[in-house]
Amino acid sequence: MKTIQLIVLCFFAHFINAQEKSLLWEISGNGLSKPSYLYGTIHIICPKDYFMTDSTKAVFQKTEQVYLELDMDDPTLMSKMTQTMLLTNGKKMKDYLKPEDYTLLSDYFKQKMGMSLDQIGGMKPMTLMSMLYMTLLSCQPQSYELVFTQMATSAKKELLGLESVEFQMGVFDQIPYEKQAELLADMVRKKDESSKEFVDMVTLYKNQDLEGLLKLMDNSEWDFNGYEDILLANRNAAWIPIMENAMKAKSTFFAVGAGHLGGTKGVLQLLKKKGYTVKAVL
Repeated sequence: MKTIQLIVLCFFAHFINAQEKSLLWEISGNGLSKPSYLYGTIHIICPKDYFMTDSTKAVFQKTEQVYLELDMDDPTLMSKMTQTMLLTNGKKMKDYLKPEDYTLLSDYFKQKMGMSLDQIGGMKPMTLMSMLYMTLLSCQPQSYELVFTQMATSAKKELLGLESVEFQMGVFDQIPYEKQAELLADMVRKKDESSKEFVDMVTLYKNQDLEGLLKLMDNSEWDFNGYEDILLANRNAAWIPIMENAMKAKSTFFAVGAGHLGGTKGVLQLLKKKGYTVKAVL
């Protein structure tokens, strides 16, 4: 499940005190005149599970600008996303799946979404996986990114992105489509297990338990072993100089997938190595 959780969560949590269960972290010191804040999101969650602490709302109001993974108020965002969702190599999903897996997935999407792979098979595997996760939810999902976008707009705060849509979607293009398609089919084949794992992930997220999320990921049947640097570490490292420049200029509220926070190559550790004081806000 590490696949979509990189769209949904993306997380590692080594070197985080097990007692400090928090999604919100203060960044100070190292010459900063004002603290900035880093929040770990989950990209889709049912409204009944959605929450935002008073401390998160308070520090959001104190900051002067907002950075998400993407610039969510870019008027061209949706058109750019649409352009990156489709296979452009002349192939379709049928070319990456065994015949029996193609039938399995096609029947599933037909049942759940009214569209077979004959109709949507030109989409990239990761696009289809995003659609698959929507079928695992028994709700119209809530988005932290959209909420923070609305909060920034309401407060007239500048909203910016740490990376472009083209770059983010291109990250997944570095992973063989055959591997992605195989994982997609396996998640449908083991739907009960994948659904339970998603429920467990949400529970841990609600408990703000980054260490527990790490253990869940380590034990997951669905992952991209060998591609962690592409999906997480390289992006984390690329964000640090952008974050530093932003924090030096203005007190900034950053919100990224919770999986980017922890681990030896996570954003929290990278900031500490740069000399910043990073502490949980409870």
